[in-house]
Amino acid sequence: MAEITASLVKELREKTGAGMMDCKKALVETAGDIEEAIDFLRKNGLAAAAKKSGRVASEGLVGAATKGNAGALVEVNAETDFVARNNDFQTFVSTVAGIMLDQASSIEEATNAPFPGTERTVGEQLTHNIATIGENMSLRRGEKLTVENGAVVSYIHNALTGGLGKIGVLVAIESSGDTAALEQLGKQIAMHVAAARPEALSVDDISPEALERERNVLIEQARASGKPDNIIEKMVEGRLRKYYEEVALLEQTFVIDNETKVSKVVENTAKEIGTPVKISGFVRYELGEGIEKSEADFAAEVAATLNT
Repeated sequence: MAEITASLVKELREKTGAGMMDCKKALVETAGDIEEAIDFLRKNGLAAAAKKSGRVASEGLVGAATKGNAGALVEVNAETDFVARNNDFQTFVSTVAGIMLDQASSIEEATNAPFPGTERTVGEQLTHNIATIGENMSLRRGEKLTVENGAVVSYIHNALTGGLGKIGVLVAIESSGDTAALEQLGKQIAMHVAAARPEALSVDDISPEALERERNVLIEQARASGKPDNIIEKMVEGRLRKYYEEVALLEQTFVIDNETKVSKVVENTAKEIGTPVKISGFVRYELGEGIEKSEADFAAEVAATLNT
């Protein structure tokens, strides 16, 4: 029997797209013969994932998990909304969110973490799911927020089930105040973030590139008015303040009452509970944002599927 080396397992994985443990098992079953191992995987439906890897996966679910002063958000994509309603897929997303919360500080760490109840990693379990469910999938992104004192609160807009939906938000609040009050504030701020789509926490957190691009646009718009330079400068500064109110969370108008600045809402809560309160971070994921979706003709898509 040929020695089952790491390089042999890697070669089989590259040829089939199957998980490491599945490849190792196939090689053991076939005494190290690559071609027979490929057939073994195909017969067991585990080599199909490679064929699906080129398909656009822009549906799926955003999953959230929180525990006291920590929270995690992940996005797992699939090709169709139908799969998002599959119990196995939902369980996978919830499990990955939990792994991100408890074991990982990045999506790369979560991908390489053991998947509970199996001998696979999370990444290998994803490949296994692709073969089992029959659609391309991807573990697209994940982020974790923590605070030393306070709370991290999650919100899922139009949740499909607990902690799963198409828009997910985490808000981190630093404070030694009453936990229930902090969680209530966090939930309201998270709902605001879901609706208002801030790009930065504060004015200081707006990227210099984005700010420079906006300033240049505003300068050109102001110059078109024919006003002198000193007036143009004032016009630009006034419009930049409006820009800050649109993109910086703490400068935005709170969507729940449509009149108070978010920073003032935080300040009011601090007065009510008698201790400083600070929003230290937020994350907002919207399913499929930034993914270029295919506009293929449906009839052609069906025909192509029948021919595979």
